[in-house]
Amino acid sequence: MASHALRRSPLLSTARPTPPRAAAAFAGRGHAPAFLVVRCSFAGSPSAAQALKIKSIPTKPVEGQKTGTSGLRKKVKVFQQENYLANWIQALFNSLPPEDYINRTLVLGGDGRYFNKEAAQIIIKIAAGNGVGKILVGRNGLLSTPAVSAVIRKRKANGGFIMSASHNPGGPDNDWGIKFNYSSGQPAPETITDQIYGNTLSISEIKTAEIPDVDLSSLGVVNYGDFTVEVIDPVSDYLELMENVFDFQLIRDLLSRPDFRFVFDAMHAVTGAYAGPIFVEKLGADPDSILNGDPLEDFGNGHPDPNLTYAKELVFTMFGSRAPDFGAASDGDGDRNMILGRRFFVTPSDSVAIIAANAQAAIPYFQSGTKGLARSMPTSGALDRVAEKLNVPFFEVPTGWKFFGNLMDAGKLSVCGEESFGTGSDHIREKDGIWAVLAWLSILAHRNKGKKVGDRLVSVEDVAREHWATYGRNFFSRYDYEECESDSANKMMDHLRDVITKSKPGEKYGNYTLQFADDFSYTDPVDGSAVSNQGLRFVFTDGSRIIFRLSGTGSAGATIRVYIEQYESDSSKHGLDAQTALKPLIDLALSVSKLKDFTGRDKPTVIT
Repeated sequence: MASHALRRSPLLSTARPTPPRAAAAFAGRGHAPAFLVVRCSFAGSPSAAQALKIKSIPTKPVEGQKTGTSGLRKKVKVFQQENYLANWIQALFNSLPPEDYINRTLVLGGDGRYFNKEAAQIIIKIAAGNGVGKILVGRNGLLSTPAVSAVIRKRKANGGFIMSASHNPGGPDNDWGIKFNYSSGQPAPETITDQIYGNTLSISEIKTAEIPDVDLSSLGVVNYGDFTVEVIDPVSDYLELMENVFDFQLIRDLLSRPDFRFVFDAMHAVTGAYAGPIFVEKLGADPDSILNGDPLEDFGNGHPDPNLTYAKELVFTMFGSRAPDFGAASDGDGDRNMILGRRFFVTPSDSVAIIAANAQAAIPYFQSGTKGLARSMPTSGALDRVAEKLNVPFFEVPTGWKFFGNLMDAGKLSVCGEESFGTGSDHIREKDGIWAVLAWLSILAHRNKGKKVGDRLVSVEDVAREHWATYGRNFFSRYDYEECESDSANKMMDHLRDVITKSKPGEKYGNYTLQFADDFSYTDPVDGSAVSNQGLRFVFTDGSRIIFRLSGTGSAGATIRVYIEQYESDSSKHGLDAQTALKPLIDLALSVSKLKDFTGRDKPTVIT
């Protein structure tokens, strides 16, 4: 069994196993109004002492608080309704065993989007009202999703709140979101999110502390009796972890070459706070290599989703006549990534496979090899072939990073990824955009070590094509139809389920022969928990696949996602454009689903 080596300090050894699942007895329990007067003080400011009162605020259930795969996401105006956010936070505390939060430490951070500042104060006060001992909050409320996971693990916190709608737009008329991560840093499992939703349906009171808004702009500690808020640097713990995972000197040597040009697009999102300290200050990149590096509440009126459609500035740069050698972008909360070479796009499915294939040689953390590899079901089978060659366990899980967590905690999984631009490893329990960028820079640095200025450098495209020559190429594309009318989308899925029910192996679908069709289900090999209805699959005898899912990451309507994949072993065909290679399968998918008939959409919003 491979073990991963952290250099300088064993940061990963601090995480604890996932705590016991909340018992049903906690759901809907009542609380009598309680008033407590104590002394409070602000560190270094004796005059700040004042009375602290914890009180019960009557409330009633509100509709629509069931979480999706990545927490609760709605429009800002919905969260601004009276007690909407407060109800969900209180329902969370009502769902957790008291030993998981009373007198314990929790983490709070977010991607800097509109409404985070107000939401942070609400969460802090309700946490104090429910007996939390300490809140660690990023300065100005900023902490990337990977950083929240890292802080939880390093500081042995019992969990953390993440204020983000991920890659969705921000601003007064756009999206906001909240989710909770557990003590190993992973998203809360469905057993907990289901209990939270159940408690939102019966909630009758909110317990809150009457304390002033906490100044989150300056590092420091404020105490209110037995409750403490510590404002921490959002970068330092995460940066320390990255320095222990990667060989920073190796990467610095690459970025300092006069014949290597690098660009990173933070998309005016949270990784703007990390790009300077990591890429510029630590790794020596040119400050001008950071695009859109200032985190803004509305992401500069952009859509912080790192793909070929929304990362327009980066794509224009990387496909221009004077394109840099390497380009990358991350999303709103810093957990997604896009990798580009000079006039070359690396699909997320290929990216995780290439990282896994090169990890032991290029990344010190994996110097003893990988324990296992995993991907989400819709992600292409490129990673499967790497696992087979490396002779390590392989897992196919539903969409949602939480499904990787148990495998990591059990020591079964090292590197994993999703086709939705999420890549990561067991250094934390979230996908990690900057980690993926550093992984690719490590591969390039390793492959170009010893090259003199003027020598031809191994490029991103070279690495990808060499990988295809070894493993074959999995042509892959995803069509997103965003904000479809929910009833129409559900009717389309019902139609497909009917097709699946009537299908038989061996049936012809154009030039393709059906191997099987099903609705994907999954049983966790660690704890035996099972989930179903995770995506409709049509798998053909040549390994080609068509998959249909309704996404749970939007805040309005339904997003239909269609995934198309075809394997090609013939290296003479590896240079084909993916849309050309996949056209017969794409046409088949649209025909079988009757997508246009059901939704009226004649083209996707986004093609990946």
